Amino acid sequence: AIEDNMRVDCKCHGVSGSCELRTCWKAMPIFSTVGTILKEKFDGATEVKVTETNELVPLNPQFKPHTDQDLIYLEASPDFCEVDRKTGSLGTHGRFCNKTSKAIDGCDLMCCGRGYVTRQVKVVERCKCKFIWCCSVKCKTCERIVDEHICL
Repeated sequence: AIEDNMRVDCKCHGVSGSCELRTCWKAMPIFSTVGTILKEKFDGATEVKVTETNELVPLNPQFKPHTDQDLIYLEASPDFCEVDRKTGSLGTHGRFCNKTSKAIDGCDLMCCGRGYVTRQVKVVERCKCKFIWCCSVKCKTCERIVDEHICL
């Protein structure tokens, strides 16, 4: 992903911007470009098996053979949604999630489609803090009710 997307940058040297001497070098691609390429390869990765002749062939015979540019894997990832002592996965039952997030911490993804419960809890925190000359801070104690979302 990096080597195939290297670019050539150049700088001109000379009087009044003339390009009497030009220096060029190879530069790495923008990091987000590399990330996008790797994510596409990950999403299109093919599970393979080793044959008797030590060749790697797609586990699903309907898939085309892989190239040197493709991402392949020998074993599927474990199911991180459920407890698996063999892999050390604790699962996501009872985990806190973010109801509004579409990212990995969001309830839709983290709870693996099982849903979640919402409970209200009282949070006690310091508030209305004032600096007292010199050298202390005095705060009041405030309570507020917040929603917590927990995977089923």
